[in-house]
Amino acid sequence: MSYNARRRSPMARNRRRKQNTTLFLILASIALVLFLFIRNDNPETLSAKPDQLAPIAFTEPPADAVIQIQRETICESVQPGDTITAILGHYFSPAEILMISRKSQPVFPLSNLCAGHPYQIEIENDNFVSFYYDINKEDQLVIKQQQGDFSVSRQAIPYTIKVEAIGGGINSSLFSTIGQIGETSELAVRIMNIFAWDIDFIRDIRQGDYFTALVEKRYRDGNLAGYGNLLAAEFNNRNQTYYAFRFDDGGTDFGYYDEQGDSLRKAFLKAPLSYTRISSGYTKRRFHPVQNKWKPHLAIDYAAPIGTPVMAVADGTITQKSYDRFNGNKLRIRHPNSYETTYIHLSKFARGMKKGRRVRQGEVIAYVGTTGMSTGPHLDFRVFKNGQAINPLKMKSSPAKPISTANKLAFADVVSQRQEQLRIIEQHVIEILTTSEPSRN
Repeated sequence: MSYNARRRSPMARNRRRKQNTTLFLILASIALVLFLFIRNDNPETLSAKPDQLAPIAFTEPPADAVIQIQRETICESVQPGDTITAILGHYFSPAEILMISRKSQPVFPLSNLCAGHPYQIEIENDNFVSFYYDINKEDQLVIKQQQGDFSVSRQAIPYTIKVEAIGGGINSSLFSTIGQIGETSELAVRIMNIFAWDIDFIRDIRQGDYFTALVEKRYRDGNLAGYGNLLAAEFNNRNQTYYAFRFDDGGTDFGYYDEQGDSLRKAFLKAPLSYTRISSGYTKRRFHPVQNKWKPHLAIDYAAPIGTPVMAVADGTITQKSYDRFNGNKLRIRHPNSYETTYIHLSKFARGMKKGRRVRQGEVIAYVGTTGMSTGPHLDFRVFKNGQAINPLKMKSSPAKPISTANKLAFADVVSQRQEQLRIIEQHVIEILTTSEPSRN
């Protein structure tokens, strides 16, 4: 008989296996009954006291029998040229990477990974668990693997928020003072933007001015990770105090208001850029440095390095984007209430600027240059009312809407609380300024 003929069919093997299993269970049952009979029939066993029973010995399982769970977190930043395949290709096949990319597309396209942004990969026993990528300072992309499938979501970054009171006296500039008290330039810019409608931080600042602020500081894993909301601020400029209180009046966004509830936001910014100095003012008679003759200069020339961002001083629509040999690169914007502004001698325009486009107050529209008839980098800034040139430095700008009647009591409570907190740090700042009074100019 051949070998194949001697092999049992699968049905025969299963039948034999079931017979063996049944026989084993019968024998095991008989052995258990005999054991219990002998044990119960033994008087020594029945009369034994607990302390006479033989101790049960426990032994440690062998090391190779213990399941070790090793969890690891890899913290890196996206490098120039990195793709999701370069980052996760060690853990997944190309087909799985494609699946992850498709699932992530409506949440955050993985083609938009930015160099320098941090990410974390969590691994358990060399197996992928999760991937966290910081989309910006507020949100992160989360990719998790669960039972062979992937979940993709966009979540708020978990910060620990602490409100801190800070303040300082101005020696030369707000930037230098902020740096001296251990804060970053980001905070200086935030304060400047809040008071930009009332204070020109280049022309108006004097030694002896001071500021206080209540700001949220964000901590992540115990480390400072930037600033949250600036809740309140005070700036004393030339012995005049300006307050700003952050409040949501039920609109589309929060706003900053003074202690009476009037909006700090006004129709026009005090200046369209952060400049070095005013190189030429508004006058009916100025000697032109290039044309060598006397003529009106109905503008303010702000000297600033080439490439300094230029902002729209108010909401409006671009009516002219041009170049000529006199003005160089030029933008003209029409604003409500018959106002127009022009920005001349620009090095280049911001992306997307074109005739007919709507721009928002504070939006970067161009960059300082020295194109056209110019002797150095500066912005030639002009303002027109009903077609007539007016002095930008003497403009009276009306504020936006004040706090609504429905929220006045709630706003008053916020002001009372915040002012008390600001007053504590203000007293400390004034003490320092008073102590250093002899050294001040």
